[in-house]
Amino acid sequence: MTLEKSPITNKYDNTATHPKLPMERVWLYQPEGEWCYSHHPHITFFAGRFYAIWSNGMVNEDDIGQRVLISISEDFINWTTPVPLVESQPGIIYTAAGFHQYDGKLIAYIGQYEYKAEAIVNGQRQASDQGHKNTRLSACVTSDGEHWSGLIDMGIAIIPNHGPQPTTSGRLIISGNISFPYTDDPAGLSGWKMTGIYPPEMVDGIVDDSESFWKLRDEMQWTVGLCEGSYYQTDDKIIHMMLRSNEDYLWVTESSDNGATWSNPSATDFTDNATKFHFGRLPDGRFYYVGCPDPQPRWQRNPLVLSLSHNGVIFDNHAIIADKKYEMKYPGMHKGGDYGYPHTMIHDGYLYVIVSRQKEAVEVLRVKVSTSPPTPSPKERG
Repeated sequence: MTLEKSPITNKYDNTATHPKLPMERVWLYQPEGEWCYSHHPHITFFAGRFYAIWSNGMVNEDDIGQRVLISISEDFINWTTPVPLVESQPGIIYTAAGFHQYDGKLIAYIGQYEYKAEAIVNGQRQASDQGHKNTRLSACVTSDGEHWSGLIDMGIAIIPNHGPQPTTSGRLIISGNISFPYTDDPAGLSGWKMTGIYPPEMVDGIVDDSESFWKLRDEMQWTVGLCEGSYYQTDDKIIHMMLRSNEDYLWVTESSDNGATWSNPSATDFTDNATKFHFGRLPDGRFYYVGCPDPQPRWQRNPLVLSLSHNGVIFDNHAIIADKKYEMKYPGMHKGGDYGYPHTMIHDGYLYVIVSRQKEAVEVLRVKVSTSPPTPSPKERG
């Protein structure tokens, strides 16, 4: 890792009073005694309706038999009863991995893997993530939002953090943990090439899931394990892939060749609560971050914050999206966090944010983009 620190920062002060945004919010899922784990939510708008998917398990995080649920809404307020998009299968862990749209088709990405025999004792998964096998990414496709194809193998061994996102050239990049596959197939169904923050000579053996980034940390003798990327591209065509470090600050790797290669990761001064986050760009050109920037207490994941930037370097204008606590009803392995793993979408003048609540319930929130706080220009900042 390079010793030079990135200039990217959020200048977040957790002792300051930040404005609260006028927010609408709706529950999509609250368990009642079974299927009590929900996480990895994603949202999109297709053919006049909202679609949401998330991972759903009986008790514990990423346990055997985890499935993917889907819910649909025509008005944001009323959502259909969630049903399996991918049903539970013996021995398999399915993970919701985002959406993509092309040519009148909606594609939902599904990660999957299994645990090796040594990770299972008396039929139960152990607390350690060690021992994965058969990691791969698949996709389901629909033209009408009702009838979906079966799982289509994408040919890459990754459990994505976010679904494909286009660069300014139209190339699609998946934000993973240590790998960021890309394709020039606009449908996002073929031609995926693996690349990432590992040495090129490792590409043939790379598997990107919840244990692989720890292995890479040890192999590279890094001080932190980097994972769960989200990227944005500035006007100079540089792609900035921000990475969770499980410490108090995000790290970043950058690409100047449209995602073909990536720089050595660098630390930033962008605070973080050891959680997933999502970057994007508003219609007026401002860059945004949605996540939990208050670093302590770690894994509390509260408050959920919108941070804005004119230049993609200094995200210093903050507003609270939500800060209401959620009381967990059904304990489980690795459950917790008031606002977990946000995914965002800009649609029809609104910023939509979907989150898990204590990895148990799923909620979607929205705010009018016009009510987001104005970001001072560089001249106004002095």
